[in-house]
Amino acid sequence: MQLELDIKKSVEQNAELYYHRVKKAKKKLEGLKKALDKFRQELHEIKKKKSELFEKERKKEEIKPKLKKKWYEGFHWFISSEGILCVGGRDATTNDIIIKKYMEDTDNVFHTEAPGSPFFLVKSEGKEVSEQTLQEAAQATATFSKAWKLGISVVDVYWVKPAQVSKKAKSGEYLSKGAFMIYEKKNMYRVELSLAVGALIDGSIMSGPVTAVKKNCAKYVVVHQGKNKASDCAKKIQKQIGGDLDEILRSLPGGDCSIV
Repeated sequence: MQLELDIKKSVEQNAELYYHRVKKAKKKLEGLKKALDKFRQELHEIKKKKSELFEKERKKEEIKPKLKKKWYEGFHWFISSEGILCVGGRDATTNDIIIKKYMEDTDNVFHTEAPGSPFFLVKSEGKEVSEQTLQEAAQATATFSKAWKLGISVVDVYWVKPAQVSKKAKSGEYLSKGAFMIYEKKNMYRVELSLAVGALIDGSIMSGPVTAVKKNCAKYVVVHQGKNKASDCAKKIQKQIGGDLDEILRSLPGGDCSIV
């Protein structure tokens, strides 16, 4: 250890100088220790509050009831403007399920003449169905058909009663999975494709005709045929309405799209 002494001062004067320096340094050290203790205390409080907040949120998640999936959420579906459930197949397999398992005598059954079309059911449960709901069901049938992917904007759609639908083929003919025979008169519609995706009050994602989604969802996005990947559109939709990305993607028809 080396000390610098002022040769102009006596030993006593140099000693007194160093004494004051040490005293001053000691005070600074005490101040630093107090500041460090205060910082440690504040850090402890922050960690404690963060831990309490995390625990609070964890408990919320534990007690938050998990919404049970409704039977129709595995298909294409929407609630019409007058509150009637409309549900349709996603492919040949789910078309089979829709008709064989869920079709009831009081339903209206929608389909198109073109291949690659879903079967849609208007689940009226015996209630009178308005022209608005029938129009919306026809639009959904067209929108979720191959017409969307092919860029076709206007499609002929028909509806019949369940008694007119049969899995029994004509003599010499064969019906593939998801295909059914339709007998007697068909009620025809010519409709434009119409699609919007929205979030219901319970957070469920609903997609269907613009008029139906607008009626039932506070937040919604209108979707058009376009040149963007469905996955990219789904991300943009999620930013606007929230919800699960996979659920949004599943709600879109096959093919590219664009959003307004």
